[in-house]
Amino acid sequence: MSQPTQKLRLGALIALVVGSMIGGGIFSLPQNMAARADAGAILIGWGITAIGMLTLAFVFQTLANRKPELDSGVYAYAKAGFGDYMGFSSAWGYWISAWLGNVGYFVLLFSTLGYFFPVFGQGNTPIAIGCASVLLWAVHFLVMRGIKEAALINQLTTVAKIIPLIMFVIIAAVAFKADVFTRDIWGRSNPNFGGVMDQVRNMMLVTVFVFIGIEGASVYSARAEKRTDVGRATVIGFIGVLALLVLVNVLSLGIMSQPELATLQNPSLAAVLEHIVGPWGALLISVGLAISLLGALLSWALLCAEILFATAKDNTMPAFLKKENANHVPVNALWLTNVMIQIFLLITLFSAGTYTSLIYLASSMILVPYLWSAAYAVLLSGRGETYEHASAERTKDLLIGGIALCYAVWLLYAGGVKYLLLSALLYAPGVILFAKAKHEQGEPLFTTLEKGIFTCVIAGAGLAAYGLYSGVLSL
Repeated sequence: MSQPTQKLRLGALIALVVGSMIGGGIFSLPQNMAARADAGAILIGWGITAIGMLTLAFVFQTLANRKPELDSGVYAYAKAGFGDYMGFSSAWGYWISAWLGNVGYFVLLFSTLGYFFPVFGQGNTPIAIGCASVLLWAVHFLVMRGIKEAALINQLTTVAKIIPLIMFVIIAAVAFKADVFTRDIWGRSNPNFGGVMDQVRNMMLVTVFVFIGIEGASVYSARAEKRTDVGRATVIGFIGVLALLVLVNVLSLGIMSQPELATLQNPSLAAVLEHIVGPWGALLISVGLAISLLGALLSWALLCAEILFATAKDNTMPAFLKKENANHVPVNALWLTNVMIQIFLLITLFSAGTYTSLIYLASSMILVPYLWSAAYAVLLSGRGETYEHASAERTKDLLIGGIALCYAVWLLYAGGVKYLLLSALLYAPGVILFAKAKHEQGEPLFTTLEKGIFTCVIAGAGLAAYGLYSGVLSL
């Protein structure tokens, strides 16, 4: 692990952040947003998201610099601030969110191919799932060749997928029509939308999904060549991706009306560009999406394995997950991740799961890790730890952490009860691995406080299971 060949430079860390965030979400953004809000509410939502996610990026930057001994960010901060079970839960939730996102990416990739080859349908036909499975294991064995080699390929795909997005922004800016954008800016003609703040709340999980990966450099902090590059990569990657996301979303609303965008098949960005320039526009976006998804699949394969490996190294996960192969790849963690992806691909086949349902569930799973990271930043600055001779910086970081924490709480509210309960259902089984790790260390399973927290998780899981059984809840 300490070999210099495994160390990642700033460019590789930025590519991990950008490559993780720019996956499939941006290519489906016009339809995903238009189905939940009109232009005015979307602008307000992006304003809230920009402030909230920027403070979260600063939180990861600050913690990376002030707590250099805490590797693998999201998980380590929760454990340091709030105990073993919270640390484990953050790692578990982050891991599930990551591989669920990959399942969604596979569905979207073959749904895109279905635009040209109907046999793939919406990405969940038997042929599509079979081809997705082949691709899954091809990525698996590529990652097995080494972290640095996979990261290099990720850099190349990150550059390749940004090119068609920039081309779209330029073409759409020229074709943008203000009268289309402002036609029904507050969505009053659609009673299903509700008020403006209802629209803003309904679009929040979409914005979370497109920013998942903002913590990518923090997860790889142990492999960074320079510790300071972790924070720099996080902020640089965030600002670049934010600009692309807002431009793609807002410009689309000036090309086609909200009702037209809401009914598009994903990847909706292809249809928007086709509306401007003809069939070659759809082809350009589809090729860009294919490259983007391949890069994102690779990024998240790396991140999934790394988070399990890091938690196993300090005994929060069972010891078998810290086994590495000759190329310093956490092999058991990678196998467990991809087996779960394979299982859920098959579930998607039989349950006809869609890209949208998968990304919403993936988004809800990452809310808890984000919440605990922001809470730890507030805790650290609030009690003055590492700020002995920096009172001004302490005040600034306390304010930033407070805003990030409020944003994380707002996201839990915006996600709604349904996804909170479904998240509990996925969090609950993790106790099996947590119990195994505690048994290996000869330690008691829970503290008194953790028993209370786990009881709430079990109660939520029970309600979710009943809801799924009775048909009140659905994926």
